[in-house]
Amino acid sequence: MKVITVPCLSDNYAYVLVDEKAGEVSVVDPVEPDKVIPVVEGTKLKLKTILTTHHHADHAGGNQGMLKAFPGLTVYGGDGSRIPGLTSQLENGAKFQLGSLSVQAMQTHGHTTSSICYYIQDAAQRVVFTGDTLFVGGCGRLFEGSPQDMYTSLNEKLAALPKDTSVYAGHEYTRANLRFALSVEPDNQALREKARRCASVDCTMPSSIGEELATNPFMRVDQPDLQKATGATDPVQVLAAIRRMKDSF
Repeated sequence: MKVITVPCLSDNYAYVLVDEKAGEVSVVDPVEPDKVIPVVEGTKLKLKTILTTHHHADHAGGNQGMLKAFPGLTVYGGDGSRIPGLTSQLENGAKFQLGSLSVQAMQTHGHTTSSICYYIQDAAQRVVFTGDTLFVGGCGRLFEGSPQDMYTSLNEKLAALPKDTSVYAGHEYTRANLRFALSVEPDNQALREKARRCASVDCTMPSSIGEELATNPFMRVDQPDLQKATGATDPVQVLAAIRRMKDSF
């Protein structure tokens, strides 16, 4: 399994997922087909699938263009009424194969009420495509879901994945996220080191679940420093307070 990152729009990422063993590729959130298609063609493998993390136009807006260029693609997602071209609606925990790759759909409400993260494994690697649910050092705004929804998505579902799972998020927001994270947890040495590393690179993908557990304030809501910074002790209330602080940071 190989993941190719494709920068799109001003700060989005689409991804081309290469399964060399099966001789096929899939694409995640191909919002700009004109940028994604040359990468697909460069693999010289057959494109069969679109994985859509959620319905927002900066993620699902390229689906119809991809279908025009590659008729007959399977389009997965969590919202049949709002994702263009959807052919396969997913429920939480749904499992399926993409060639030789094993995929599990994780409903991760919060940013929207139908967001899906895709946890994908082969014999050697584990990756998760998190859209706008989990960012490197942050999380998505709560446009449709509640703090409890996001807490469940981040701290119960995604946090339970193996720590070496590579995290591919939907946007390059990392440096701004880490600046905020340092403002609420300035003595976190792992966070300080991650901010130093990320300051000098253009693309900060992938992270890992282990790194996010060590550095992402939205996955550290049980930590005393974050409880002190928010004046709350209940983890869901801590997450809600941090999200409000980040919204105005």
